[in-house]
Amino acid sequence: MLGFGNVNRTLVRLLMDRDPELRARGIAWRITGIASRRLGWIADASGLDPALLSGQRTVTTADFPAPSSRSADVREWLQAARADVLLEATSLNVVDGQPAVEHLRAALEHGAHAITANKGPIVHAYGELKQLAAAHGKRLLFESTVMDGIPIFSLFQENLPVIHIQGFRGILNSTTNVILSGMEEGLSFEASLRKAQEIGVAETDARHDIEGWDAAVKVAALVIVLMGEKIQLANVEREGIAKLTGEQVRAARAEGTPYKLVCSARRTSSGVTARVAPERVPQNDPLAWVAGTSSIVYFETDIFPGLCITEDNPGLYATAYGMLADFIRAVGT
Repeated sequence: MLGFGNVNRTLVRLLMDRDPELRARGIAWRITGIASRRLGWIADASGLDPALLSGQRTVTTADFPAPSSRSADVREWLQAARADVLLEATSLNVVDGQPAVEHLRAALEHGAHAITANKGPIVHAYGELKQLAAAHGKRLLFESTVMDGIPIFSLFQENLPVIHIQGFRGILNSTTNVILSGMEEGLSFEASLRKAQEIGVAETDARHDIEGWDAAVKVAALVIVLMGEKIQLANVEREGIAKLTGEQVRAARAEGTPYKLVCSARRTSSGVTARVAPERVPQNDPLAWVAGTSSIVYFETDIFPGLCITEDNPGLYATAYGMLADFIRAVGT
């Protein structure tokens, strides 16, 4: 497990909870390495204690005496851990997707399946990593990158093969959705942001969300993987919500056309156009009633004119479940 924050810690709990069902599928598991900025590269091929890793107490390096090893870098760590699967959940770098791209590259070259909750590598290196996975006979999976654990990528890749997506619209960033909901209830932008931070939805530095970067990366990932277009992040038109005032947001809701940070893409004769921007949507639009941490995406395809996927107020277990589902896809029989 690379990155040992809330997502991978929750994943440990989920692995333990679902262990009987995993074993019924012929899957036995052990955690042979964890790594983070705080802990460094810790590996023990015989297995680390999942009860310790899943506890409420924050683990420290003192919790890992010999025979655990402290490796120098990701490749040495993968070797020491004898990794079959890498579960990567580090922070998003919108500029180039590093170091997560190198983490996944190293895992695939080592001979491990690569599973990530990080959108950056999909936007910046999907083609390379997909080819590398195929060359080594391994899986590159990333269901938790968009809408937590809801099966969007696997839905189209596994259950709706050779369908043609013409476009999509959705609400894919929970932080801005929570902020807009708070402003509709009477809070200022600043007060609504503080509330989102207090309940753990928004980061201390929420600029990626407020400025539309997180949503733009998700749009680019959907376009690249599901629409087959090599769009650059710079080509996703992007506008955040920072310019909206509480008065504007409340007036729009009162008039029946609430503001939402809408993510969209459409296929044209010259390629795909993609956009993230605040829009006023009519109340008969499915997007109008998506509030709080909920998400929605509405696909237009050549077979199904409208295919809508919604997610109602997910928690950490939703993101962790996406990684668990990918783990089962990778190693299950």
